[in-house]
Amino acid sequence: MNWTHKPMFFELPYWLKLKLRHNLDVMHVEKNVFDTLVGTILDIEGKTKDTIKARLDLERMGIRRGLWMNRDSDKARRDLAFFSMKPNDKKEFLKFVSSVKFPDGYASNIARCVNVDGGKFTGLKSHDCHVFMQRLLPVGIRHLLPEDVVKPIILLSRFFPN
Repeated sequence: MNWTHKPMFFELPYWLKLKLRHNLDVMHVEKNVFDTLVGTILDIEGKTKDTIKARLDLERMGIRRGLWMNRDSDKARRDLAFFSMKPNDKKEFLKFVSSVKFPDGYASNIARCVNVDGGKFTGLKSHDCHVFMQRLLPVGIRHLLPEDVVKPIILLSRFFPN
């Protein structure tokens, strides 16, 4: 039996009568996808999903040989993946994002949320992530990453509704 836990919501008197018991907020889902995607593309420590454990899992499963850990004598190191930006490209991307200006009321000042020297984003709201994912990300990465990485990211950015 995989499902042994019964959520406490079922103790509420009206819960069983609801037609829609779970409602996902698309904007927050998009923000989570954005944070994960950008963290991995920019190889931001603590935000990337390309970790040592993930690399060791790939090696254990015997797949994606190009992403396995490189072992030199007694040490193993994680090289930059093909889907992550090189430091110079990362800086170029962040400079591009910090230079973008939007009309009043369209989005907040995203340039304030960019730390070019630190190489990361801070303080982006859900709508900012939506605008970034829909408008800036496809334009900003198209010449910095390989085409087989850019195409799925562009398709993903089109997935979320306007």
